[in-house]
Amino acid sequence: MKSALIVYGGWSGHDPEECAAIYRRWLHEDGFTVRTATDTSAFADPSIHDLSLIIPIYTMSKIEKEEVQNLTKAVENGVGLAGHHGGMSDAFREAVDYQFMVGGQWVAHPGNIIDYTVDVTKPDDPIMAGIKSFPYTSEQYYMHVDPSIEVLATTTFTGEHASWIDGVVMPVVWKHRYGKGRVFHMTLGHQAKEFDNANMATIMRRGLNWAARDEQ
Repeated sequence: MKSALIVYGGWSGHDPEECAAIYRRWLHEDGFTVRTATDTSAFADPSIHDLSLIIPIYTMSKIEKEEVQNLTKAVENGVGLAGHHGGMSDAFREAVDYQFMVGGQWVAHPGNIIDYTVDVTKPDDPIMAGIKSFPYTSEQYYMHVDPSIEVLATTTFTGEHASWIDGVVMPVVWKHRYGKGRVFHMTLGHQAKEFDNANMATIMRRGLNWAARDEQ
């Protein structure tokens, strides 16, 4: 049976506990055993190397050197990593090794909560199958991203809230490899209520299952 660890905490504005509960329910339904932790010390546990999947929901905060070293090594050796929004791509701002693994880092959300469009760029990818471009209301994340990621969906900035980024196309959903590990990320999901959006939830749930290491 596949196994997953959800580590949640950090800034409360991203509803980490509520999001962890959603992930836990999905994973149980999809045949995973799931455990949760609320402290980054869980990343230093040698047992994470035996997991199928790790989900961080830990906006900002700090991570100790031995914690990030063990986490990145586990993913490099084949454990999957997946998550959403700032809980994954605005976590541990001082830990560049963590950012290298994720494939991107949040830097701004001009206009805060606004209406924008998510454009599907890889409709043939199984994660995006049957999903067309859709309107969305949330923070529109401006990211610094690794050029090697495989982008599955993007958004285009209008320049209304920062004129110099008018027309910039930014990744919203991506996947990539970190060593043997599969990494999936989606920048949507500022609050747990956004999981009520069927497109968002479908993409995220498929991404979790894609990232999870095959049963050994």
